[in-house]
Amino acid sequence: MPGHWLLARLGKRVLRPGGLETTHALLKALSIGNEDDVVEFAPGLGGTAQLILGMRPKSYTGLERDHNAASFSRQQLREFPDIDIRVGAADASGLPNGAASVVIGEAMLSMNTVAQKAKIAAEAFRLLRPGGRYGIHELKIAPNSIERCRHAEIERALSSEIHVGPKPLTSSGWQSLLTNAGFEVDDEGSAPMHLLRPDRMIADEGILGTLNIAKNVALNPGARRRVFAMRKVFERYQDNLGAIYLIGRKPG
Repeated sequence: MPGHWLLARLGKRVLRPGGLETTHALLKALSIGNEDDVVEFAPGLGGTAQLILGMRPKSYTGLERDHNAASFSRQQLREFPDIDIRVGAADASGLPNGAASVVIGEAMLSMNTVAQKAKIAAEAFRLLRPGGRYGIHELKIAPNSIERCRHAEIERALSSEIHVGPKPLTSSGWQSLLTNAGFEVDDEGSAPMHLLRPDRMIADEGILGTLNIAKNVALNPGARRRVFAMRKVFERYQDNLGAIYLIGRKPG
């Protein structure tokens, strides 16, 4: 099972690399208002969608990869009956040109190849009207000058424990992804990758949520081994792993 779904089954609700703090910073930078039509790639557990909907956009569309994922997202967001959760690929959404003023995606580009990342960024560009904003929140490799062999070593270590083969980029790599798609980078922020540290867990999940996760981990030896292995990799490469958010604006 991919590591993020394992954590979700154990009760973890916030699965973004920079935690809730970075998601809040991203949404603040996007300045979503009641005139915005928002498209979110892979809403998943619906945590960011709930924050977006609290900003009262004109419309919200979530795009999930298959019927099961879409049904799960709809269930998580059942208190918002007027939203649209549909099945579609992030690189071929099926939505019309200019359907959105804001496109957002978190912790999903990192799981794709470089070529697929470019296709998803191009689809976001197509969906946006002139002046529209594309917000991303992803896993980052540091520094920009990291040696290629070190970068590859980190990718192998993450893949061995997370089981999804993540392909994170450096800060300059993420910027290039957006500019190559036609965006102008308006804003950037970063945070440490502390997904499984106690202080981040409490900040993201609350004390009761963190205690519930700890209980579930303690009662499941197989899950406990995997969670500890993931945390060990994150700590081993703590100087080279982080989170980044970027805002790209479509010219016009």
